[in-house]
Amino acid sequence: MERYLKLVVLLLAASALAHAADLAILRNGNSIRHERRQVVGAVTRLYLSDTASGYIEIPTGEIERFEVDAAPPPIPPTTARTAPQLQPVGLMPQPVARPQAVPTQPVLDRAALGKLVNGAGEQNQIDPDFINSVIRAESGFNSRAVSKKGAQGLMQLMPQTASQLGVTNSFDPKANVEGGTKYLRELLEKYNYDVVKTLAAYNAGPQRVEQYHGVPPYYETRAYIARIIREFNRQKLAKNPALAKKSPPAKQTSSQKKTSASRSLPPATERASR
Repeated sequence: MERYLKLVVLLLAASALAHAADLAILRNGNSIRHERRQVVGAVTRLYLSDTASGYIEIPTGEIERFEVDAAPPPIPPTTARTAPQLQPVGLMPQPVARPQAVPTQPVLDRAALGKLVNGAGEQNQIDPDFINSVIRAESGFNSRAVSKKGAQGLMQLMPQTASQLGVTNSFDPKANVEGGTKYLRELLEKYNYDVVKTLAAYNAGPQRVEQYHGVPPYYETRAYIARIIREFNRQKLAKNPALAKKSPPAKQTSSQKKTSASRSLPPATERASR
């Protein structure tokens, strides 16, 4: 009996370890639950399950810290115990039918996501590198990301915005990217293709841009715009290093100043609402 109790204790301890998981806390406020992690160059690979294929890659610089997931693992439903039925000698018991697992939204790899972004960019006439820069700033390429205010998916669509765009499931990468890119196109047309105002409206809302007649004085929005423009420029320089060798013009025109992130951002006095 004593040996049996020890075996039960060991099994319970092993079960607890099997469900142990960590949380990666991102700088944008989102968190990603993962079973294990691996640093690969400049990115950290977060494995969402025990399999080697179920992972996402997050730039290491976007991860603020790691925490132990204190949430208990889901408890399977219990059924009432009944006395075991005796089986005739020489006959094997019939196999018990197990309920099928409910399929979850698949985790997209970067190649598949790249095809979605290219398609959405071509449809809405927006540079795919710009879309990727927005996705990186919004969710860190996590299709299951949910912000503290309720924004969902890769491009962090608020439920009301998603509904207006015809997106019924913001956690569907294809629907989210198509809806978010369509929204970017609408904002670009609204603000006469002023990229800075477009990003400000995407982050803080068009009503704030209209209220302040430009970029609202939110630190979060200022940093958001600068981060996306910096990432977009980084992608372009990586594809064409010759661009970095070109000398900048001596003076900027008024139209060029309008699209300069560093000159069009006011001092930080408030925080963004989104």
